[in-house]
Amino acid sequence: MNTHGIEMTNAGLDAAVAVSALDEYGEPRAGHIASERPLTVYVDKREIVTLMTLGTRPELLVLGWLRNQRLVRRPEQIRAVQVDWDTASAVVVTRDGIDNLGTRLSRKTVTTGCGQGTVFGSLMDDLEQIRLPPGTLRQSQLYALLANLNDYNAIYRRAGAVHGCALCRGTDVLHFVEDVGRHNAVDTLAGLMWLEDMPGDDLCFYTTGRLTSEMVIKVAQMGIPRLLSRSGLTHMGLDLARRLGVTLVARAKGQHFLVYHGAELVDFDAPPRRLSRRA
Repeated sequence: MNTHGIEMTNAGLDAAVAVSALDEYGEPRAGHIASERPLTVYVDKREIVTLMTLGTRPELLVLGWLRNQRLVRRPEQIRAVQVDWDTASAVVVTRDGIDNLGTRLSRKTVTTGCGQGTVFGSLMDDLEQIRLPPGTLRQSQLYALLANLNDYNAIYRRAGAVHGCALCRGTDVLHFVEDVGRHNAVDTLAGLMWLEDMPGDDLCFYTTGRLTSEMVIKVAQMGIPRLLSRSGLTHMGLDLARRLGVTLVARAKGQHFLVYHGAELVDFDAPPRRLSRRA
């Protein structure tokens, strides 16, 4: 992976903790629960935010968070990302500082992200500059992708209490990330895309979580024109998808899905057999 000259630690931790509990019969059961750790981000010695995370890929999470908050435009602006779990901190050092950082941090929006997500600055900043290619989809390809995604969610199957997000191309799952909040998972993938110099125009973004305004904005900023979820969506999420040109597919599971925006870009080439109704 290209680090773009960024000095980075490799401080990923286990995603689950072994615990025991009593079941409905009063009998002991051994199992695992999801980890949840605070990670306070400092940029050039200034405390910025505390993220609650599994902690499996903290450096990528921090990079993607900075990218999706529009605080840093290019990875080359960053000199180092150093994570220290003894102090629960991620120290980011930039090369030339961040212009108007105080002003940007003074404008804060609490979002519907799992737990409590936060977006700094205006949600609508820079949206007019986003230009996405048409997000075409084939129904047969979508079904194959959903089937392939069933092989993932390892942390969820082991411990529960997490959301999963994936970068997909065609029917292939390129990267899959789970975290306690879907906004953390999407930020981690944004950081990974940055380091791999991966364009988003031919990708589809999948999430197990709901499609809110924050999710649509972040995916659009990553240059990805197709957004797929097994969950539902919000009205503002739909409104922004229309504005930004994101093909929006929700409630996708098995052979069922609902296209809320971009239906003209979907090739319905594999409609399932209709179930007959009794008279």
